[in-house]
Amino acid sequence: MNPETHPPHQTATFGAGCFWHTEAAFQHLPGVSQTSVGYMGGHFPNPCYLDVLSRITGHAEVAQIVYDPVHLSYDQLLEKFWAIHDPTSLNRQGADRGEQYRSVIFYHTPAQERLARQAKQQLDCSGRYDRAIVTQIQAASNYYLATPDHQQYFARQHSHNRERSVPG
Repeated sequence: MNPETHPPHQTATFGAGCFWHTEAAFQHLPGVSQTSVGYMGGHFPNPCYLDVLSRITGHAEVAQIVYDPVHLSYDQLLEKFWAIHDPTSLNRQGADRGEQYRSVIFYHTPAQERLARQAKQQLDCSGRYDRAIVTQIQAASNYYLATPDHQQYFARQHSHNRERSVPG
């Protein structure tokens, strides 16, 4: 493919409960070049994990995905997003409770907004859930990267556990 006609990588940002789980669900998809976790959608500048955990900042825990739209469409990312959590559960996923665990799509372009709203409406009308979809759809705002100990958390834990289990 001619590099001059190859579209640049794009960014998608999703909140679907604990950001460790959200990142893990996306990071190995073909077409994903990078993932990170952080905070978005709040009113407090430069929040840290404890700030967000205290529920005073209004931020959601999010995974930010950089992807190649030639190999992975935004619609495919949305399908994965809907599949990895319960979009009818308000401000909680599993045992994690609080506004920081809300279901939210932060769009970066008008096309992403349109696709997210269409997908939400289709899913809401599909009869798949007994309750209404409560996923918020908001314009992307400042993204605050979480500290390194939160990045690729499960991949690092798996690697660390393997190292500990190898006899020396």
